[in-house]
Amino acid sequence: MKPKADTLFEASWEVCNKVGGIFTVLSSKSKQIQKHYKGNYCLIGPYFEEASRTYFSEEDIPKDYQALCDELTQSGIVCHFGTWLIEGDPRVILIDFRGYWSQIDKIKRELWDSFKVDSLNSGYDFDEPVLWSWTVGILMEKMSAFYKDKQLVFHAHEWLAGASILYLKKNKVNIPTVFTTHATILGRTLAGNGQELYSVLDKVNPEEEAKKYGIIAKYSIEKASAHKADVFTTVSQITALEAEKLLERKVDMVLPNGLDMSEFPSFEELTRKHNLYRNRLREFALYYFSPYYSFDLRESLFFFTASRYEFHNKGLDIFIEALGKLNEKMKKEKHKKTVITFFYVPTATAGIRPEIINAREAFNDIKDLLSEEDEDIKENILYTLTAEKAFTEKAIFKEDFLRNLKRKLLRLKIAQGKNAPLATHILVDENNDAIMNAFKKAGLQNSEEDRVKVIFYPIYLSGADGLGDLDYYQSIQASHLGVFPSYYEPWGYTPLESAALGVPAITSNLSGFGKYFYDVLDRDKIPGIRVLDIENSPKDKLMKAFLKSLSRYTNFDRKERIDNKIRARKVAFMADWENFAVHYVEAQNMAMEKK
Repeated sequence: MKPKADTLFEASWEVCNKVGGIFTVLSSKSKQIQKHYKGNYCLIGPYFEEASRTYFSEEDIPKDYQALCDELTQSGIVCHFGTWLIEGDPRVILIDFRGYWSQIDKIKRELWDSFKVDSLNSGYDFDEPVLWSWTVGILMEKMSAFYKDKQLVFHAHEWLAGASILYLKKNKVNIPTVFTTHATILGRTLAGNGQELYSVLDKVNPEEEAKKYGIIAKYSIEKASAHKADVFTTVSQITALEAEKLLERKVDMVLPNGLDMSEFPSFEELTRKHNLYRNRLREFALYYFSPYYSFDLRESLFFFTASRYEFHNKGLDIFIEALGKLNEKMKKEKHKKTVITFFYVPTATAGIRPEIINAREAFNDIKDLLSEEDEDIKENILYTLTAEKAFTEKAIFKEDFLRNLKRKLLRLKIAQGKNAPLATHILVDENNDAIMNAFKKAGLQNSEEDRVKVIFYPIYLSGADGLGDLDYYQSIQASHLGVFPSYYEPWGYTPLESAALGVPAITSNLSGFGKYFYDVLDRDKIPGIRVLDIENSPKDKLMKAFLKSLSRYTNFDRKERIDNKIRARKVAFMADWENFAVHYVEAQNMAMEKK
């Protein structure tokens, strides 16, 4: 599809500023958008020196823009030009708005007078992005005058960038605008406070609820932005329904999120990496559980979930309950497999548990000893083989080595008969932690008899945490199944990323992704991604379906697991930005047609 505008400017708080999922949306689709606009594409974000260092390559201000930038600098708005350090190196302007802080009260007054944005009791988390996005509007006004012979279109994401659209409308700047909400602020708040959002939508008074939860400033600027934009979009059909009810404007278009599949490894490479990272995870599990009891890690499966700490929104509650039922079922069946489930959900911690640090040191001590004797052991094995002698302990290992090894093993296995810990870290408020309490309620105690083990891993995965030492994508690749049964998820990148990395997933039809693919995915034994019908199922029926899906996966043989991986990858390719980016161009063209 050919764009009707000559140049696209796209603004988001998450340009070169990784704070949430929109960073992934923008960075992954950039290459395809550039293809459509043939380089006439520029992203606008906030300038934060520390964050920008990682993602932003600064360049000199282009000569054509020097006078424009000098004028802005005099008013306290400093523009930094450069490229985003992602594939395609898209052009970026980052705005340092700190010198404009003296204008914040005036801006909020103008937002009230012109658009009834109620920011009387707003805090810094409102004022900061609003000040930035107002300066984006000022920049776009200057760009409109600079490109007076060109057709521009402007696309803003989320309420944090909404003031840019309101500035353009207030000052009658003739640039067509698109506004995308990825999740309404009120919808997320209601769901996060335990309300079954989609069943109460028709009963909610949005303004009253926004005031009740102290988010009226964010709600009112989001609503004003949705109403004043030429084209209003969101990322899924389920969020379109939410937006229409809560923001009181019907969505013009749905822009589903995708991934740039060209950036993901081939299936053959993924298979190799799965074996590599799985072995690292096995090693971590070995010293995590070995002080307490032993089991065959070669007969283990790694499940995982990863999310913000939204206990009900992300379905952590029903996942833990289903794992408890799976544990009882597997124990009753005397199942040979062990399911180890990781909960990658960051929260406040006070460091790694000392007993895990001690176990890691004891385990590494054993590895070092084996490494030191490696050549002698290999030589003894070779001699025994060629001499056709019997394989005995004494034939392979020296007596002093065995004594040393037994001492080190005793140091490792200091807590035999006890339960393994439920979390890798000491939690700041462990007694009141929802995940820990749910483990205990579901009977998941990490006892030797449990066929389902759980590990709460409450930190961001950096790849150098002193435990598994795997980053997020490596942790996915190490696993056999990702589980994301969300009750509120406007889109949901986690099952899509999981599938792109060749790992099957379970999600729900209350996530935008799950809803989009619900009717597409086969209901057969090998779906690649299983979509639970949370929307229409009562709790008992849902739990039966959930347990059946988990149980089925534990009983897959190797061929079935591989078939599931292949199918998951095929689903991910259906959501490639090569297919989805055109919807963005459609929305931007629609805005052009309305002018």
